[in-house]
Amino acid sequence: MYNEHEETELVQVITIDFETYYSKKFSLTKLTTEEYINDPQFQAIGVGVKINNNPSQWFSGTHDEIRDWLQQFDWGKSLAIAHNAMFDAAILNWHFEIRPKRWIDTLSLARAVDGVHVSNSLKATCERRNIGKKGTEVLDAIGKRREDFTPEDLAQYGEYCKNDCDLTMKLFGNLFNEEIAIDEYSAISATIKMFSEPILEIDTDLLKTHLEEVKDHKKELMEKAKSDSDILLSNPKFAIALEELGVIPPTKISARTGKEAFAFAKSDKGLKDLLEHENPKVQALVAARLGVKSTLEETRTQRLIDIGERIGVLPVPLRYHAAHTGRWGGSDKINLQNLPSRGSNVIKKAIIAPEGYTLIDADSSQIEARILAWLSGQNDLVKAFANKEDVYKIMAASIYTKDVSDITKEERFVGKTTILGCGYGMGAERFKNQLRNFGVDIKLTEAQRIIDTYRQKYDKIKQLWGDGQKCLSAMIAKQTTKFGVHNDVIVLGGSGFILPNNVLLEYPDLKQEHGEYTYRARKMDVRIYGGKVVENLCQAVARCIIAWQMAAISTEYKVALTVHDSIICVVKDEEAGKARRYIESCMRDTPDWASGLPLDCKIGMDKSYGECG
Repeated sequence: MYNEHEETELVQVITIDFETYYSKKFSLTKLTTEEYINDPQFQAIGVGVKINNNPSQWFSGTHDEIRDWLQQFDWGKSLAIAHNAMFDAAILNWHFEIRPKRWIDTLSLARAVDGVHVSNSLKATCERRNIGKKGTEVLDAIGKRREDFTPEDLAQYGEYCKNDCDLTMKLFGNLFNEEIAIDEYSAISATIKMFSEPILEIDTDLLKTHLEEVKDHKKELMEKAKSDSDILLSNPKFAIALEELGVIPPTKISARTGKEAFAFAKSDKGLKDLLEHENPKVQALVAARLGVKSTLEETRTQRLIDIGERIGVLPVPLRYHAAHTGRWGGSDKINLQNLPSRGSNVIKKAIIAPEGYTLIDADSSQIEARILAWLSGQNDLVKAFANKEDVYKIMAASIYTKDVSDITKEERFVGKTTILGCGYGMGAERFKNQLRNFGVDIKLTEAQRIIDTYRQKYDKIKQLWGDGQKCLSAMIAKQTTKFGVHNDVIVLGGSGFILPNNVLLEYPDLKQEHGEYTYRARKMDVRIYGGKVVENLCQAVARCIIAWQMAAISTEYKVALTVHDSIICVVKDEEAGKARRYIESCMRDTPDWASGLPLDCKIGMDKSYGECG
């Protein structure tokens, strides 16, 4: 479905909106976007198109008639705009083989500009910005195929669609005036094309074998649990079963006793989070406890098999600016952001390049730790990163009061965990548990000593947590203050921080009660404090850099996927060496606003995503 274009200049802007058949049983609330568009029941009833600021047009007809009508426009030299462009772009390519040069998604832009704590539907966003009103004619179209409409009803539906085009174009102009960094527009286009112009393929045979193995493991676990039913019913035995799988049992403070207790209730987030653990055996054990029929590993594997058998390629569904910090998020019931990175890693191995192509996985090295050192002015750590010194051994040398050259592999691992885990104010108990997750068991007093050593060695980082706390106080008092040594990079602005891409990292409804700060996020209050502010900002800045790098890479090569701090590209076999060098240079480059920030990356190349590491 993917076809590379020659570089051309954009000559026009085309706003597009498809109206499609839906019913109570066949709709986007029942199916994923990919399932819906590729289902035999799918029908494009009509399409609205607006060229630049000219009046919107509506066309309804058979599939072939709509295709012929759409082909009059010069899509290969156009910027296409839609609200929820993943949907319209996929229809345009998968059904009509039309691929615009660039895409802009006003839904994605609204998430970035207005935040993820509010509804960013076309209706809600336009009303919030006083742009206009969305019609309700779509409600009358439920259950109607094109041939079921009267000419009058179809004309009325066309007016509704044209109004949506007008609203989308107005919204784009409104959001464009917010002046977010131009690189973000390239990142949005690349994100839409990951889904609408897929190139990654799926090894369904490998996945089918994996699915049977997962089911067998689950069956064995169920039989073991049945032979000793207390494993699932007894909290202590269930905790031991988790520990045997290398998992620290989640805990909470009991409302009844005020003491620490296992978080094993069906409503406990800690237990439910284990349903997404990277070890399928952990998923199976927790699923049995909660009475869940299928594990995440089973459902995700089956879903990928179905996609592979349905269309042969993997449309990558990602939500741009899905998280509070701006990071991408999973969509369409396939969260490719949390695929297992350890263990058998079969799902990643089943994602492959097409014949004649190679996958390149470029992963930023320690990007958050580097940004943390740079923002805080911890110049000795910045220098160590820049000189490519082993910062994990340096940390371990301070922990164990030994020379760097004498640090063992195990001691280096503790140094690594300290550098990567303690930069946001982690306490001794959590640090101890984190090490234990990786098979390193230390006493709480030793964990506290390591924490204290880190904070003494890198005191500027500790000071940055204090800056974060001051910023929270300043936001409530509607005052100004500075954050870190690079005051021009992150600026306190109103209810949040203005990031380098000119997007606001917002803390809506921030308040202080009983000495704690909370803000409103998706209908619930979230606790926030200085160390967490620093974590948010480091992740947000890292994400700005990844978007900037993605924009540069996508000018030359197909970006097929992004996962947190990595960018995965698909390149022709004969260009693999050249592409690797270019992508590597992009990942090690820094934007002008990040002068002095040393970046690095590790690159892997293979036919399989799982073998790139």
